Amino acid sequence: MRDPGLDRHNWQTEWEQLEDDLKDAPAETLPEIGDLVERMLRERRFPLDDAVADDGIELEVLANYRSAREITTQVERGENVDPAEIGQAIHNFRDIYEQLIDRPDN
Repeated sequence: MRDPGLDRHNWQTEWEQLEDDLKDAPAETLPEIGDLVERMLRERRFPLDDAVADDGIELEVLANYRSAREITTQVERGENVDPAEIGQAIHNFRDIYEQLIDRPDN
């Protein structure tokens, strides 16, 4: 059995490294932040792939994740994305990250 505290420590370390990269290259760093948040959500058993499984879980977390992931996908495709949308995606990922880090380990 894995130590949940180890996951939290690893997530914090990775987030801190990505925060530094965000200052210089937000669009380029966005996919990495998205991947980290996705791993965190999956570890916490959020049903990311099942749109009808939203009952009983925090709908705002999933809505923010899906919105940020959509922008991230556009960035990854090389589409022209408004910097304000990139900023909103980063804000959404940061909000989710902070919520998950602050939760007690299950």
